[in-house]
Amino acid sequence: MTTAEQSAEQLRPNPADLKRIRRLHRAWAVAAITFFALIATAAFRSSTGALIVPIEQQFGWSRSTTSFAITVNLVVYGLTAPFAAALMQRFGIRRMVGLALTLVAIGCLATTVMSSSWQLVLAWGFAIGIGTGSMALVFGAIIADRWFVTNRGLVVGIFSAASSTGQLVFLPMLAYLINSHGWRTAVLLVAAFSLLLVPFVMWLLADSPASVGLTPYGAEPDWAPPTASKRNPARAAVATLTESSRSWPFWVLMGTFFICGWSTNGLVASHFIPAAHDHGIPGTTAANLLALIGIFDIIGTIGSGWLTDRVDPRNLLLAYYGLRGLSLLIVPSVLGSTVSPPLFLFIVFYGLDWVATVPPTVALCREHFGVEKSGMVFGWVFASHMIGAGLAASFAGAVRDATGDYRIAWLTAGFLCVAAALAFFTLRRRGDYAAVGALSAT
Repeated sequence: MTTAEQSAEQLRPNPADLKRIRRLHRAWAVAAITFFALIATAAFRSSTGALIVPIEQQFGWSRSTTSFAITVNLVVYGLTAPFAAALMQRFGIRRMVGLALTLVAIGCLATTVMSSSWQLVLAWGFAIGIGTGSMALVFGAIIADRWFVTNRGLVVGIFSAASSTGQLVFLPMLAYLINSHGWRTAVLLVAAFSLLLVPFVMWLLADSPASVGLTPYGAEPDWAPPTASKRNPARAAVATLTESSRSWPFWVLMGTFFICGWSTNGLVASHFIPAAHDHGIPGTTAANLLALIGIFDIIGTIGSGWLTDRVDPRNLLLAYYGLRGLSLLIVPSVLGSTVSPPLFLFIVFYGLDWVATVPPTVALCREHFGVEKSGMVFGWVFASHMIGAGLAASFAGAVRDATGDYRIAWLTAGFLCVAAALAFFTLRRRGDYAAVGALSAT
């Protein structure tokens, strides 16, 4: 064989290498089923605002009563997240997600036969709260950390956008069903979608790359799986909280994500449709506006994930919270009986910022607490998000009952977001804290 033929032979690709390149990495199949499971969670999360008015009209309950059920749901949802993260690490992601989807379906079915407000609290607050909390964004963060080495920020952004996709797909449909066939039909649809996903989760979702003989997407050839924790899940979650709470970054992330939940799930997701209804905007129109927020949030959140891989997350969060606060402060002056251009601009601008905070917050949890602890740390940070959301839901309902409108609720959320933006001036990079400690020791 001549030298030229030898060179050509060396350059010819190996068939086995070509097959490996063409084959889609299992991580993307896991990401896809994770995306749809998060959509199922969002399907119920987006329906509560549309269900408030028809349930109140049927049972004669006050806005404070229905808001309390939402508060319990949001708080239980948030407090479940860190323990669900620990249980996933101990007993497996696939089992926990399959069980959570089933619990969401059971809670939805129980809602259709309720007759008292305490039953609404049990169904919405506890059954659905625990089920959806087990599939919170903590679930997406764990999948991203386990299955991806490269493009983690982008994947977290896609998972965050799943909540908007669920809102986009389900909310107009649910509003139509509520208007034409009654609210129970809409709730049954959510239950059916949750149950439909269970066999796909058991088939496609794998607990880790190592469990199926793979390495994470983008991992180096010498990558080795981390040692699995054998600690009791509840103790592991509490120990993570105790250890993390000794650092200032943890409290910055907890406090700002508390405000994130207050200004999104607690206020806008839960009360935008009733607030629009107060101004004479039909429920289906308000639902379409909220779905439009979801469209722009998909763009904003995926874009935020892309930026998180390239820009300091602190700077991103400072901008996100500051701009969100300014947008909320103008809502009382633009929300009227018609969809005016200023209101439409708010929908677009707020939508781009809806959960854009998630990818950089996850990145900061990973930076300050490491990959192994970041899932449970983000679980506690996310818990604060939902506690903030729960308090905001009750606060806004009480404001509406006391004053007849939501003006004070909009302004409060706006000022809190501005305060959250300012908090990131106090957050340094992880290495900077070590440097400060060394200087203090000398």
